[in-house]
Amino acid sequence: MTQKTNDPSLDIVGIGNAIVDVLTTSDDSFLERLSFNKGSMTLIDENKAKELYEMTTSGIQRSGGSVANSLACIAQLGGKAAFIGRVRDDKLGKIFAEEISTTGTIFKTPPSSVGPSTARCLIFVTPDAQRTMCTYLGASVLLEPKDIDLTAVREAKILYLEGYLWDNSAAKNAFIKAAEIAKKAGRKVALSLSDSFCVNRHRESFINLVEDHIDILFANEDEITTLYKTTSLNTALGKLKKKCDLAAITIGEKGSILISNGKEINIDPFILGKAIDTTGAGDLYAGGFLKGLADGLKPELSAKIGSICAGHIVTQLGSRSNTNLLNLINSNLKS
Repeated sequence: MTQKTNDPSLDIVGIGNAIVDVLTTSDDSFLERLSFNKGSMTLIDENKAKELYEMTTSGIQRSGGSVANSLACIAQLGGKAAFIGRVRDDKLGKIFAEEISTTGTIFKTPPSSVGPSTARCLIFVTPDAQRTMCTYLGASVLLEPKDIDLTAVREAKILYLEGYLWDNSAAKNAFIKAAEIAKKAGRKVALSLSDSFCVNRHRESFINLVEDHIDILFANEDEITTLYKTTSLNTALGKLKKKCDLAAITIGEKGSILISNGKEINIDPFILGKAIDTTGAGDLYAGGFLKGLADGLKPELSAKIGSICAGHIVTQLGSRSNTNLLNLINSNLKS
């Protein structure tokens, strides 16, 4: 008997860290007073998170996390997206749920009533567009297999996974379970490597994950060279081509490299204004790319859509577009 899941009702379902991003403008002297290295990401404990949060209450507060940002982009582009991630039943958990819902993204994971508070990322943006992040992961990393909405996984064209969650064994098991269910339903599985330090910690299991479960891979230059233990991007791409049919490797202001059926295609960047904040650039690239694939577009065109989304988002503060992305994409693809 043919299952109803053969006709997807969702474009993308994503599993990742549910984090509230708190963005505020800053200057170098402020970072120096707090002994932060500009441009870095530092993991902090709950007490430090509370202290910094009190200092930045005038900042922009939005749902964040890599995959959550990508899904919000997909929803803004008219796609049907659902997010799975854990928050606590506290003030920031409510902010996350309400804000991500305003983007059109479906979020139904019940909040936890026990354990650490909702995750947050304090992002200090300096005038040179550098972002310095202090992240408290809190409840987000305690995602378990029981938190996974199996119906959503079966009903989405693409399952999108966030490498950051690989640090927690329960979340890792949830990932594998979701990937297996998606595959059985005939769906595609995408992965973001997320961070080179994360890749370094879990290199072998990431390599196995890419080979056994992943159809679409997103990474930047540092992440992919770390995965294959080389300083050469060309060497890493050569190895990747043998393991993954479709991958997008972002290379900053130089654009991205698409790997499709063993071929390398250079995707030019879209420079749409002065860069003032790089927060979410990779996430918006992935969101635009995945929306294109879900619509049945070819990978090269999907990568260009991702590049337009990334090129725009760096011209504003935060990872939620303040302009109509569909109009932006249509005007830039015509030109």
